[in-house]
Amino acid sequence: MVEVSTSILSIKEGEEQKSFLNLEVAKTDYFHIDVMDGKFVEKNTYEKMLQNASYIKRISNLPLDVHLMVEDVKEAIDDFLAVEPNIITFHLEACKTKEMVHEMIRYIKENGCRVGIAVKPNTKIEEVYEFLPYIHMCLVMTVEPGKGGQTFLSDMTKKIETLKKYVEEQNLEIDIEVDGGINLRTAPEVKKAGANVLVAGTAIVMAKDFKVIIDELKN
Repeated sequence: MVEVSTSILSIKEGEEQKSFLNLEVAKTDYFHIDVMDGKFVEKNTYEKMLQNASYIKRISNLPLDVHLMVEDVKEAIDDFLAVEPNIITFHLEACKTKEMVHEMIRYIKENGCRVGIAVKPNTKIEEVYEFLPYIHMCLVMTVEPGKGGQTFLSDMTKKIETLKKYVEEQNLEIDIEVDGGINLRTAPEVKKAGANVLVAGTAIVMAKDFKVIIDELKN
């Protein structure tokens, strides 16, 4: 069964409360929290996302799917552990050494949270293979991270297929999440390639009826 993680990045200022409650009613599986520091990526959403995640935690029981697009991974993990996320995903590219990657994986797990690793479009998927046995999810970026509403990079489909094949060959239990340009047109392609968690933002929050889009993305 495919799950949907709704990115709250595109939600209009002042409409947060209504949108979060409507998303819960529409049965999104996760709230996707896009955390950007203005350094690893151009945009800075850090404080806003911390605020929104804290607010969601107070009004909803739905799990938080935290995606860290930051240079200082450890500091961001500490800040966002406070909102008790279901999973924290950090970028492979933000870690200077393999030891650091393993250290971050250990640290997140020790704090009772599931862990994911994200890879940018230009990063070879093979670079994440050695870490897969220790994590719960691999996030394949299908746009360059840092901006909402970008167009899906169709050559990323092959990357998802390669990852899925490897995961099956190694008999690993891991979610494959995709993020970037996911909508009703691109969803069938990534699902067929092997993704089972779809991050969608603009496609859902710009729709008149969240439930219709979420149901269609799942099915």
